[in-house]
Amino acid sequence: MIEPPVVVLSKDEICATAQSIERCQLPSGMVPWFEGGHCDPWNHVESAMALSAAGRSIAAERAYEWLRATQLGDGSWCNYYRSDGSIEDPKRDTNVCAYIAAGIWHHYLATADLSFVESYWPVVESAIDFVLSWQRPGGELTWSVDAAGRPGDFALLAGSSSCYLSLRCAIACAERVGRDRPDWKLAAGRLGYAVASREACFEPKRRFAMDWYYPVLSGALSPCRAAERIEGRWDEFVIEGRGVRCVADRRWVTVAETAECAMALNALGRVRAAADLLCWVQDQRCPDGSYMTGLVYPERASFPTDERSSYSAAAMILAVDALSASGPAAALFSGRSLPAQPHSGQSRHDGPRADEPHPDRLSFMT
Repeated sequence: MIEPPVVVLSKDEICATAQSIERCQLPSGMVPWFEGGHCDPWNHVESAMALSAAGRSIAAERAYEWLRATQLGDGSWCNYYRSDGSIEDPKRDTNVCAYIAAGIWHHYLATADLSFVESYWPVVESAIDFVLSWQRPGGELTWSVDAAGRPGDFALLAGSSSCYLSLRCAIACAERVGRDRPDWKLAAGRLGYAVASREACFEPKRRFAMDWYYPVLSGALSPCRAAERIEGRWDEFVIEGRGVRCVADRRWVTVAETAECAMALNALGRVRAAADLLCWVQDQRCPDGSYMTGLVYPERASFPTDERSSYSAAAMILAVDALSASGPAAALFSGRSLPAQPHSGQSRHDGPRADEPHPDRLSFMT
C-alpha cells in the first residue's frame, strides 16, 4: 500500500533553506559547496534543482546558465571549479557530466517552460553523447576521463546508477522537443541491466552508502529487488534515531546521504520510513535554514568542522518535496514523470544484485 504524503518542513522552512543555497551562489551563477569553497557540476545541478523546487526559478536558471557557459567543446565539464572560475581538477566524471539532463528535465517539470528545454537541448545532447562515448560493452560507464582523454580503469555503481536516471531524463527531454534518439534508449537499456544485474563489472566500493541506495533511487531495480537491497544492509548504514552513515564503517551521519536514501525509500512507497530519516537529521539544521554536512557520533562533532554545505541543503529540499508530493517536479525521483523504462532485451530480474559508488564529494574519505 502506498502511504500518504507527509510534511517534514513547513513552506517557511523550505524557503529559508533555499535562501541559504542562494546566498552561496556567485554572480556567475556558480553554486559552490559553501562560501569560498569549490564547485562540482553534479552538486551544482542538485542545488539548481532545489532552487527550482522551492520556486526560485530565476536563481536556478542562473545556475544552468553557468553550466552552459562553462561546457567544454566535447560536451563535458571538469570535475572541480574554484570560486574565481578557474579549474581546480580538469578530470571529467561521466556521472557529473550526465546530471545536467536530470536538472533540465526537473526544471521543466517545475516550471512547464518548454522553451527552456528547447534552449538547453544542445547542451543536454552534447553532454549525453560525451557520456555515452564511454559506455563499455557490458553497459556500464567508465567513471572518469583525464584531461588528455585517457579513460579510468573501472566503472562505479553509484555513478552508473545516477547516469541511468540522467539518461532517462535526457530521453524525456528529447521526446518533449520532438527529437528521436533510439541510440540513447538502447544505451539506457544496457546501462540499466548492468546496474541491476552485473555487480562484477563494477569496482567494489561497498563501504559507501551511495553504493547501497543509488541503484534503488535510479529506478533500475524491480520493486522486489529494491526492497531486498534496502533491507539487506539497513543495519550497516542506518543509525536508528540519527540518520544514514556516509560510510558503513564510520559513525558519520551525513544530511545528503540521509536525504537521498529517504528519496529511495519514498520511491518504494515507504513514505513513513523516509520521513523518519529526514526528521532524525533535523538536529543538523542551522537557525538560518542551512544544514551541516554531517555529525560524528557519539561525540556529535561536526565533520568537516562547522561545514554547512549547499548540496546538503539541496538534498533536503528535494527529499522533502518528493515526500510531500505537492510540487510539480516531486515525482521525478519516483520515476512517475519519466517515459517507460528502456529495455535491453534481457530480464533485469535475473542475475545478482548491483553494487558501487562515486568519489565526487566523498573523495576525501577514500
